[in-house]
Amino acid sequence: MSTQNIILLLDLMGIFAFALDGALTAIRTARVDIVGVMALGVVTAIGGGIIRDVLLGETPATFQDWRYLVTALAGGTLAFFLSSQLTHLSKPILLFDAAGLSLFAVIGATKALEFGFGPLQAVLLGVITGVGGGTIRDVLLNRIPTVLSANSHLYAIPAMLAAGIVVAADLAGFSAGWIAIVGALVCFGTRVLSLRYRWNAPSPPGAPPL
Repeated sequence: MSTQNIILLLDLMGIFAFALDGALTAIRTARVDIVGVMALGVVTAIGGGIIRDVLLGETPATFQDWRYLVTALAGGTLAFFLSSQLTHLSKPILLFDAAGLSLFAVIGATKALEFGFGPLQAVLLGVITGVGGGTIRDVLLNRIPTVLSANSHLYAIPAMLAAGIVVAADLAGFSAGWIAIVGALVCFGTRVLSLRYRWNAPSPPGAPPL
């Protein structure tokens, strides 16, 4: 499988995972109908990628390839029809979120490198791609975005690790395709462990305990 196909597959997997996450979060935390479920699922799935592509100065991939939007709609549809089985379970939602975060972080960094951006900019765009859709979702649901919460259990840091692995591998001359998978697995594992053991990033000195 070519590097381009690996990246496309990871991108579509991330969109599907985030669409499920966004739709299920909407169903669990707000009174929404099918329009609300689909809208929040799609926004969560493609929001980060749209922000990334706009910053890269190109037409967002969502508006160039029908597969992106169809995948997001499929994830939202699945969440809508399985909501009664899934909304009372917090773990599936968190796992979908961790999967989407991991896949989007490496995709964002990889795409930034393809456009000739520097290492720091590529890491930043990787993080933005990973957290952008979820941030838009949380704002629409009138919640403090997960990435800004002191009790987020290492949300942005795993994305930064994944993007950093992709950038470091590129600087070392390794192929981006399989390294992206490694970065995504590191991000996913770190995020899941942080949820399991309740790890948080340091808070300011003197801040009240969580």
